[in-house]
Amino acid sequence: MSSTRNIRDGRLADAWATIKAHSDEGLPLEPAASRLAFADPEFLLRRETRGIRFQLELLKPDLEQQAHGVENTIVVFGSARFRSEEEAAALLAAAEAGEDEAVIRRARALARNARYYEKARAFGKLVAQYSAAREPKDRLFICTGGGPGIMQAANRGAWEAGSSSVGLSIALPMEEAPNPFVTPDLSFKFHYFALRKMHFMMRAKALVAFPGGFGTLDELFEVITLVQTRKSRQVPIVLFGSDYWKRLVDFGVLVEEGVISPADLQLFQYADEPEAAWDIIKGFYRL
Repeated sequence: MSSTRNIRDGRLADAWATIKAHSDEGLPLEPAASRLAFADPEFLLRRETRGIRFQLELLKPDLEQQAHGVENTIVVFGSARFRSEEEAAALLAAAEAGEDEAVIRRARALARNARYYEKARAFGKLVAQYSAAREPKDRLFICTGGGPGIMQAANRGAWEAGSSSVGLSIALPMEEAPNPFVTPDLSFKFHYFALRKMHFMMRAKALVAFPGGFGTLDELFEVITLVQTRKSRQVPIVLFGSDYWKRLVDFGVLVEEGVISPADLQLFQYADEPEAAWDIIKGFYRL
């Protein structure tokens, strides 16, 4: 008579036990032809199994977010270098105590831009406070790249309002650990930028781009292109800090040169206060 076996029994458990035993004892896990394929790191890290790794990076965060009821997110991008007003003030005081003009200039820029950290923090709190009173299926969760700066600020605001938030960090040589305000069970790390980008958009109901550098520009223009080409559904795209964005990118030139249509300028809006950014999103969805 056949029996139904629990998925944790038998070979699956044995495979995990083998890996854990080696890890606990600090032993290297040598290649072994007899080891189950999915329990063989040497095999999974081969060039030929890259496609499998793509699938795993897509699947793991997807399943975990489903399990935690995360279906709708507000994605916040921005500089990883910005600091809170308190931290920026301390760094400026330390810099001005020295005589290195380059260090002083950088510290003054941090102090000047610290307002964006505080506004991202306030925005994260607004989203979390709105969602707290909603049914699970209607809740909106802050989602960031999981790092410091603006990302930390938005996660922090959600945390201060008692809400969970998502962090999609990337394994980089110079990247810091995920910020402490991301919900631990929703803190994911990616190897592939492409899969990380997919997860930013899979649940996104809006994008708020604070001032930032190459990474912020990369994500911003990717989202604008996806919406422009209708590869993604239309979502509110908010450029936070109108002075920064208008100095950085003259979108009017793109229209004048005929490389985008005048209607494409309607794909995004500017905001300078957390409440204004939130009002754009609420207006779009009639919340």
